[in-house]
Amino acid sequence: MKIFAVCLLLCLSTTLFAQSKKELQAEITSLKSQIVQLKMEKVVTIDTTNAHQKASYGLGVLMATNLKTQGGDSLNVELLNAAIKDVFLGKTPKMTQEESMAVVQEYMTRAMEAKSEKMKSAGIAFLNENKTKEGIKTTASGLQYKVLATGKGKAPLATDKVTVHYTGKLTDGTVFDSSVERGSPATFGVNEVIPGWTEVLQLMHEGDKWVVFIPQELGYGERGAGGQIPPYSTLVFEVELIKVN
Repeated sequence: MKIFAVCLLLCLSTTLFAQSKKELQAEITSLKSQIVQLKMEKVVTIDTTNAHQKASYGLGVLMATNLKTQGGDSLNVELLNAAIKDVFLGKTPKMTQEESMAVVQEYMTRAMEAKSEKMKSAGIAFLNENKTKEGIKTTASGLQYKVLATGKGKAPLATDKVTVHYTGKLTDGTVFDSSVERGSPATFGVNEVIPGWTEVLQLMHEGDKWVVFIPQELGYGERGAGGQIPPYSTLVFEVELIKVN
């Protein structure tokens, strides 16, 4: 029994040591990562009276924003800075311009494809969950809507003009446009807007107020709209049909 107890104690000690070593290694890795992050987050001050400093920082903002928009979130910022320094300081870059062009084109193409698939999947998941909620109706095209208030006026045709109040949002709640916030309703042709709007307006009557959920293929699709609506975005509109003109 004593021999068995000693063996058991040794086994437990070895296991605990292995766990401690593993935990210690994980802690070291975490600390290294934090140190790198702190170095990257070194506070930079800008002399607002110096045109060169302002332009330098402004160019960095534009570059970073453009790269993130195109799906370049996984780029290594330290290597990006190193390449810029090499070129500006007259050092020989570790890659030629031809090599750089080929690598970047391939990377950005794949990054954009990955981002597009992610946006499409997120939109589909949102609509699949949304259609199970109380009061949600789905049309043959995949467009969804919920009636908030019912009117008894005219229903527009595709050739009519309408006056509406609306608020447009992304699925995360970000407002990208709102006639309500502007305090002035919008007037336009039913067939002069995105397909989702053209469809839903012809289902409504004057006085109706609906929440409309528009799949990306009935919205702005792969193009997106400006800097506010990313490509493949599912759109959410609160629409009040005020008048058929």
